[in-house]
Amino acid sequence: MGLGAAIAAMTISFAVLVRSADWLVEGAVGVAQHLKVSPMLIGIVIVSMGTTAPELAVSISAALGGQPEIALGNAVGSVIYDDGIALPLVALFSPVVITIDRFVFRYTAVFLIAVDLFAYWLCADGVLSQGEGMLLVLGFGGYLAYTYRVRSRSSAEGTETQVEQSDEPPKAWGRISFLFLLGLTGVLVSSELIVVSAPILARAAGVSNTIIGLLVIAFGTSVPEIATCVAAARRRQGSLAVGNILGADILNICWIAGASAMVNDLVVAQSDIHFMFPSMIIIVGVMLALLRLNYRFEKWKGGVLLLLCVVYLIALWSKNPGSV
Repeated sequence: MGLGAAIAAMTISFAVLVRSADWLVEGAVGVAQHLKVSPMLIGIVIVSMGTTAPELAVSISAALGGQPEIALGNAVGSVIYDDGIALPLVALFSPVVITIDRFVFRYTAVFLIAVDLFAYWLCADGVLSQGEGMLLVLGFGGYLAYTYRVRSRSSAEGTETQVEQSDEPPKAWGRISFLFLLGLTGVLVSSELIVVSAPILARAAGVSNTIIGLLVIAFGTSVPEIATCVAAARRRQGSLAVGNILGADILNICWIAGASAMVNDLVVAQSDIHFMFPSMIIIVGVMLALLRLNYRFEKWKGGVLLLLCVVYLIALWSKNPGSV
């Protein structure tokens, strides 16, 4: 793809992405209404699995192609951009203060911080082996099983909380399914074009391969979460957006990094490991603490996360002074 084609692809892709994200959110809200569950839970379990598909494809392709730095850097970097860019945009675009589903948040937050620390421990020696990758994937399976169990028990006991449900009657299942699948397809196709064209534009600007992997590709594969979060916030479905980010964070480490390691050992310089993982753990920890504070997500909290992301980008750039 030439430079001109990359610019055209990028422009068209962003236009398609915005509209597709609206359809995806509308379909997801309909699913939540029909199943009578919190939109935040739908965001964690269903929407996040769709919006993280680009990360999965890119990381596995990089692992098979002998580029472990890109495979792992994409997974970890995407967590940072989801928390430091997508969530602040949710706070900015939401016309109301976002209420956090306490019931879903509590066990999700514990699992997220635990799996981040566990993954850092596994990678501390500079290698995420195939067996260790399998452990992360199995951990994600265990999380889904636990979520199903807790959801079933809470429904039986009538203790589950629901937030931000629409007052409108739910649409027919056929229309909901069509909107969800159409939106998801549009998000994935447009995101793939962005991921392909972004490195071309970056190289034309004189950016190094290191920055392309850790910054450009990771950001590009996070675009589906960003677009979906903004669309959800504008529709007053902020809790669905928060759930999407929490679910994407878990998927990036357990599913994407884990599956990539299963196809090929990820051997990465220890200096990179000890930069990426602490950066991610700090921003995830601050994000969870802010969400836990009064179980509300306000604009000032988004500002804190955005500031942390800026600090990370400066540190990343300083770590690679020869990037331009």
